Amino acid sequence: MIQVKKEGVVLSKTILPFENEGVLNPAVIKEGNFVHMFYRAVAEGNHSTIGYCKFDGPLTLFEIDRKPLLITEFDYECQGMEDPRIVKIEDLYYLTYTGFDGINALGCLAISKDLIHFEKKGVIVPQISFEEFDRLAEEETAINPKYFRYNEHTNSLEKDNNKYLVWDKNVIFFPRKINENFYFLHRIRPEVQIVVGVKDLKDLTEVFYQDYLRHFNDYVVLSSKFDHEISYVGGGCPPIETAQGWLLIYHGVKDGADGFIYAGCAALLDLENPQKEIARLPYPLFKPELDWELNGEVNNVCFPTGTALFEDTLYIYYGAADERIACASVSFSGLLNELILYKKEDDK
Repeated sequence: MIQVKKEGVVLSKTILPFENEGVLNPAVIKEGNFVHMFYRAVAEGNHSTIGYCKFDGPLTLFEIDRKPLLITEFDYECQGMEDPRIVKIEDLYYLTYTGFDGINALGCLAISKDLIHFEKKGVIVPQISFEEFDRLAEEETAINPKYFRYNEHTNSLEKDNNKYLVWDKNVIFFPRKINENFYFLHRIRPEVQIVVGVKDLKDLTEVFYQDYLRHFNDYVVLSSKFDHEISYVGGGCPPIETAQGWLLIYHGVKDGADGFIYAGCAALLDLENPQKEIARLPYPLFKPELDWELNGEVNNVCFPTGTALFEDTLYIYYGAADERIACASVSFSGLLNELILYKKEDDK
């Protein structure tokens, strides 16, 4: 079993109005010895913006802004910008986040050339009711019955003439194009899906997604498999390219006596065909154990969203109990060697 070191809390909420309720679930990108962090900052009323700070090395806070870097501007994000992730593809940074309008939570994109100025590109996932999603997704083959449990809802919202859409979160780009195309993960509960072979992001149209949903089962990458992820799985950190495959740190959720328990998990996807799972740890990489993971705004949460590699040590940044940001570290080569022991073709 691979050993993970809990490095502790690296960022906590402050008295500043934009982050006085919590800081969590950060996007992370390493450049040189610096780690840039774009984190979800929560104000009173559960209104989220994106704050910014920088670390010198993996753990030493070097610089932090006293106001949010990105704020809500449009209807689709009017209640908050949540849970960002970031990658660099060629000469552009792609920052994805969940836009929340008070009813719907949908994956959005902003791009930047300098990590300072960002251009918002809007919602990039399907905007669809559950009824329409179910009709399209089951047109050819039956889908996991848990989709109904996690995405159907009462009629209370329709009574107020509000439009309720399937929540589609955890949008995470692969950090390079594959065969000159964009690939990205996303999550409609309870599984992780992938969008593949997109030449231009302008091609993510309603027609594109209707065809995509008609073949929905073909694009499911990860499903619940082990006890610690039995309820559902979701995206975590941007995939890391290795000789063995794309290393994916994701989150797995188990419904316990005191509510859901969120753990960090690890898998490998095929380099040229990331729809194919190569290996997966049969146990959580790390889970809530310490007070600041067990107790907070939401108890029992380790929610990984970003990594930084320093020599052979992989630092994994995660939201702890939905209130603070912590870091865990693990041997990079050791984790890959451990994963290879659990190749999918070896499953019994």
